[in-house]
Amino acid sequence: MEQEPLAVETFITEQEREHPEATGAFTGALTTLCLAAKVISSSVNQAGLVDILGKTGRRNVHGENVKKLDEYANDVIIATLQRRGHLAGIASEEVEDVLAIPEPYQVGPYLLLIDPLDGSSNIDANISVGTIFSIHRRLGPPDRDIQAEDFLQRGTAQCAAGYVLYGSSTMLVFTTGAGVHGFTLDPSIGEFLLSHRDMKIPSPGKRIYSVNEGYFMKWTEGQQRLMRWFRGEEDGNEAFSARYVGSMVADFHRTLLYGGIFMYPGTREKPEGKLRLMYEVAPLSFVCEQAGGSASDGHQRILDIQPTELHQRVPAYLGATEHVELAEQFLAADG
Repeated sequence: MEQEPLAVETFITEQEREHPEATGAFTGALTTLCLAAKVISSSVNQAGLVDILGKTGRRNVHGENVKKLDEYANDVIIATLQRRGHLAGIASEEVEDVLAIPEPYQVGPYLLLIDPLDGSSNIDANISVGTIFSIHRRLGPPDRDIQAEDFLQRGTAQCAAGYVLYGSSTMLVFTTGAGVHGFTLDPSIGEFLLSHRDMKIPSPGKRIYSVNEGYFMKWTEGQQRLMRWFRGEEDGNEAFSARYVGSMVADFHRTLLYGGIFMYPGTREKPEGKLRLMYEVAPLSFVCEQAGGSASDGHQRILDIQPTELHQRVPAYLGATEHVELAEQFLAADG
């Protein structure tokens, strides 16, 4: 007898039953995120037909041009999540300060961090983009207004993390610390259905490296030697294949399915790199480790890094453990 497809809301509820102390707030936050993802997915699929392509004419906190769809995704997530009573606050890559839950909405026990639309520079070219999210438990006193410091928690403290990939199909991938599971949106019924249970990064998987090689001359000597190794130019190593989309969610998703390594190094002038620790790197690092891989900044485990700033940047090496450890060995020469 064919098994009935499992909807993500049912899956999350079944997981909640394993925690008798649960209040429902965590489950509510996750299921509401799924609703926001469906709304964004619908708009992404119609982006060429409605007026949400192009730039807004303003810059975000990082000095980057804001795309209309980027702003739309940010607004959808905030408006959907802040009124459900599950969260105490939201931090977004697109907003400089944290967002408290406004009156008269109820304040909950969790914090949400989001990159509303990762890879937004690819939007107008119809290349896959995604939403990245992370959920933490609020640690500060419930009677105090939410502050940026409340969000500055190590990646090991994440209650859940994941992403939504808006591609040829829309896929939700997340972990609550008990493995990684993937759900594909069935547009005919408007439901995310379990399609990839207990996802694991293949090891050994395909020999693929993913990085923007246009920065080669700006990299440190250790990073350059690592790239020569991947290209098969050192030690007689067989060359890896190069794959790079330029959307972190898409590049990481391929790494999760096929193996290999995704890299976004720092440069000699900007050793901190480009990617944001709390909105991009830490959430995907949690997913990566739960899928049996490793995540490093080139010298230490990503999830052990104590954030000091809300929009802190960090280099990123995510993928199969043997390839991440290899990167650390080459980068150790940089000191």
